[in-house]
Amino acid sequence: MELKGKVHYVGVNDRTKALFENLWPLPYGVSYNSYLIADDEMVALIDTVDVAFFEVYLKKIRSVIGDRKIDYLIINHMEPDHSGSISLIKQYYPDIVLVGNKKTFDMVEGYYGLTGDRYVVGEGDFLKIGHHNLRFYLIPMVHWPETMVTFDETEGILFSGDAFGCFGALNGGCIDKNINTDIYWNEMRRYYSNIVGKFGNPVQKALQKCSGLPIKMICSTHGPVWEENIPQVVDMYDKMSRYEGEEGVVIVYGTMYGNTEELAEAIAEELSAQGIKNIIMHNASYTHHSFILSDIFKYKGLIVGCTTYNMNLYPEIQSLLDKVAAREMKNRIMGYFGSFTWASAAVKKLGEYTEKLKFEVVGNPVEMKQTMKADNYLQAKALAKAMADRLKADRK
Repeated sequence: MELKGKVHYVGVNDRTKALFENLWPLPYGVSYNSYLIADDEMVALIDTVDVAFFEVYLKKIRSVIGDRKIDYLIINHMEPDHSGSISLIKQYYPDIVLVGNKKTFDMVEGYYGLTGDRYVVGEGDFLKIGHHNLRFYLIPMVHWPETMVTFDETEGILFSGDAFGCFGALNGGCIDKNINTDIYWNEMRRYYSNIVGKFGNPVQKALQKCSGLPIKMICSTHGPVWEENIPQVVDMYDKMSRYEGEEGVVIVYGTMYGNTEELAEAIAEELSAQGIKNIIMHNASYTHHSFILSDIFKYKGLIVGCTTYNMNLYPEIQSLLDKVAAREMKNRIMGYFGSFTWASAAVKKLGEYTEKLKFEVVGNPVEMKQTMKADNYLQAKALAKAMADRLKADRK
């Protein structure tokens, strides 16, 4: 598919992989995007695809350039879902020159043992591909240390690597204005929160670095090519990397026999009564953590609860909180509750996590012994009201 100015999309779709990185569900699949600049004078390939799709990938390339050689392979990101076909491309196009930064080539040698012709670029360096002027900008830790972007100054295309990417295979077309993009907005948030979420400061630096570029099209390595919706895409990444949440509360709980869930329901009811409309409830044993993390990135409020399990937190809640802590999120407001039958531990352990997360804590934690009682119900209502009051204080 030609995008503009002899720049072609030659990516592939993966509709069989169950878990991205063997961690995150892919209900809509995922695309591995690669791009080909087929100028009259030279040919450049930008990133490759997962090696499992090399056969169809090579067919796509040859459908554009026939028997022409590829002069350059530009490597924006070395994660194997994008670099996996480098060795095979090198076999089919032995004279190809690899383009990347110093950290790129450390990984090229480590993963694939490739040496030979290379063009090492630094911040602001450029490469001329016929009438296309390509400029390179380093964006380390978005989300690996070698990551960079390539800007086609001639066409105004930003080849952004994983930045601005999202889960979801491409169904037919690849440019946003030609497809229904409804599924990709939530999948972009889930992609960011699961994959990139820890690296808010590097993302902010990358956004600032690219803010002055006259970008007319964003070509990432996952998801649609963005042309019509560039402002919305950039705004989403900006807000997520600043950990800016919307008004709302995620209630996530771990329960064995339903008693802790009853406490969660009471909290949700009171939040609604207090005028909070966005209330998302997750049973941590039922909903994959990928989706819970996405919602925590979306909303300011978080209320976590679970039963005591082996004198510790319920395992699914502990695992989730470890994931939240690993992302070093900021600007969240948290409350918590717990239950036990014969030995109290959950509330104490949740309190320890609030210190690790460094979230603002509101209300008094609710601790329930065995089953819901009248005083527990009143405590749940008080916790919900404290959260609602704090969220409403931020309304403008």
